[in-house]
Amino acid sequence: MRSSLTRMLSSCHYSVEAHESPEVFLEKSIPVSPATILLDMRMPTMSGVELQKKLNEMGRQTPIIFISGESMPHEIVVGMKQGAIDFLFKPFNLDDLLKSIHGAIEKDKELFQSMTQSLTVNQRYDSLTPREKEVCALLVDGLMNKDIAVRLGTTDATIKVHKSRVMEKMQADSLQELVRLFSLVKNKA
Repeated sequence: MRSSLTRMLSSCHYSVEAHESPEVFLEKSIPVSPATILLDMRMPTMSGVELQKKLNEMGRQTPIIFISGESMPHEIVVGMKQGAIDFLFKPFNLDDLLKSIHGAIEKDKELFQSMTQSLTVNQRYDSLTPREKEVCALLVDGLMNKDIAVRLGTTDATIKVHKSRVMEKMQADSLQELVRLFSLVKNKA
């Protein structure tokens, strides 16, 4: 099955890495993106959901598509709860497999893009001075410049300068955009 799927997917212009066991996969696989993991539920040394659990514990977020000829309903439920995006029963047709792989790769692209955006937003936020971070948080809370000035014991003009620097460093064109970016930073924390 493994060699047959490898040939078939390679002929469809996918780059394929096949591993003979979960242990070899864990030892030799390198996380790349975009990608998907086509994972059999039944393997000699561990089940697909056991390998999925190990991958989750390692922080690997590559979307998983399970294939199986015989699975218990509870295994399917556990696999889906642990983040699998599809479950195909053998024998499955090529179109279903290719649709599932395409969907998984698109999901992985979205995850990678979201993670990259989050990293750059965090880098922007980290470039703020401590005072700019205070001003940023108060702006996001909806306070006006003069209210921020009173709260921080400074002048309205000073707050306008800080606000300008915050907007520039965070690359926000509006207060709404700043709120959105700030929520990405806070969700990461």
